[in-house]
Amino acid sequence: MKEPEAAKPALQTNIPNKQIIVRNAGILMHITSLPSRYGIGDFGPQAKSFADFLHRSGQKYWQLLPVNPTESPQGHSPYSSISGMAGNTLLISPELLEEEGLLTTKDLREYRLPSKNKVNYDEAENIKAIFFNKAYRRFRKEDSADLKKQFQHFVKHEAFWLNDFALYVILKRQNKGKAWHQWPTEYKLRQKKALRQFAEKHLDGIEKVKWLQFIFAQQWKKLKSYCNEREIKLFGDLPFYVSFDSVDVWSHSEIFNLDSKGNMIGVAGVPPDYFNADGQLWGMPVFKWGVLKERGYDWWIERLRKNMELFDLLRLDHFRAFADYWEVDAKEKTAINGKWIKGPGADFFKVLEEEIGALPFIAEDLGEINPAVYELRDKFKLPGMVVLQFAFDDEMPKSVYIPHNYSPDCIAYSGTHDNNTTVGWFREDMTKAEYKRIQQYLGIRVEEKDIHLVIGRMAYASVARTVILPIQDVLGLNESARMNTPASIKNNWQWRLLPRQLTNEVEERLKEWVELYNR
Repeated sequence: MKEPEAAKPALQTNIPNKQIIVRNAGILMHITSLPSRYGIGDFGPQAKSFADFLHRSGQKYWQLLPVNPTESPQGHSPYSSISGMAGNTLLISPELLEEEGLLTTKDLREYRLPSKNKVNYDEAENIKAIFFNKAYRRFRKEDSADLKKQFQHFVKHEAFWLNDFALYVILKRQNKGKAWHQWPTEYKLRQKKALRQFAEKHLDGIEKVKWLQFIFAQQWKKLKSYCNEREIKLFGDLPFYVSFDSVDVWSHSEIFNLDSKGNMIGVAGVPPDYFNADGQLWGMPVFKWGVLKERGYDWWIERLRKNMELFDLLRLDHFRAFADYWEVDAKEKTAINGKWIKGPGADFFKVLEEEIGALPFIAEDLGEINPAVYELRDKFKLPGMVVLQFAFDDEMPKSVYIPHNYSPDCIAYSGTHDNNTTVGWFREDMTKAEYKRIQQYLGIRVEEKDIHLVIGRMAYASVARTVILPIQDVLGLNESARMNTPASIKNNWQWRLLPRQLTNEVEERLKEWVELYNR
């Protein structure tokens, strides 16, 4: 008689509550990269369609670049804005203005553009200016008491930054687009009488600037609510520095390292490294952290609060500068002769916790990082970032970017907006040695046609609590879809998604990965 088989132990499908780690995923794509009929992605129908795509494919985060105003002289970089508080009005949707009765169907039809794979900033600015003029005139003429009451409340509530911003925009326009430090002395140095007289002379222009910021805020809130209702959190990005030509520096010069005439004394940047023998000069003033500390870091707290209204989660760009930052004398031509200066460190984040409570921040801790930066990050339990494109150098086994060294408290990326696309990296940047290592690591042959799938799966399968893939890597696009090339001023911030590029196949693959890897 056959002996009965030993009972097999029950499959353990339940993890004790204290060990449960909520795993999730998201996609990185800026608003400007959405399809639209008006030269640039905006808050309109395509933004909602993308949110629907994220929801159907099981994504929990939509990561964006900064949404502050951009300018042509700065290459429309969202990291070099004229304001750390204001919104980029190019993102305002004409379709949503039509829904409010501020534009007509005829208005929209007259200025449509074909949706292409590159942002056309010049045409978008021209078309939006026409739309904004029409919409503002209708707003002024029509008897919309409720909307006007909302506008008045917005102006009062946001006065702490909005008044200076509106005045700055009109002053800049009247000075033919010149930077504030090139304006006549009375405006450059903010002489009260001159500014008051200028404001009285340009009341309507200033009011219109405020109104556009109101419209931006209204449309943003609708999009955020739409996403949140679908369990999608908006993941924003906060640049560490602000542009020299910005309302922030003009109106708060005392917290920046400037002389009495408004000229920069210390310039931000990074020292020489393997990639750049001269280092990098960013042309932005460094902060006077001693002054900020005496004031309870008021400007920074206001800036962070404003951005936390916009986003559910916020990445702190160039996080290492909170520990120490590279300052270069403004007279220098390169960053070689700079020096490391101690940043605000733990004191800053302690004050933040007292003022705003829990810190919904991610530390951008990429590049050459010293132990002090990691200590600061970990002291306040801020997740860091790991990028798979960085994992396959000659330090691969010990690399912080290789999956077997990840901790759950990190966010895993295939690449960021500053990286080549994964296919582009494979085609243009990957060395023979890296190619050999990636095949050794995976134990399979990797080719151009599947590199984005392989890297995507590695990120999803890792222990990282959150994984974010740029939409270009989800689609397997090559280097022509790259968003930004650091230290380059050409072809940046332009890439756009084409209509119908997000296919059912792409959606189903993401959904499968979410289920397979418990995200």
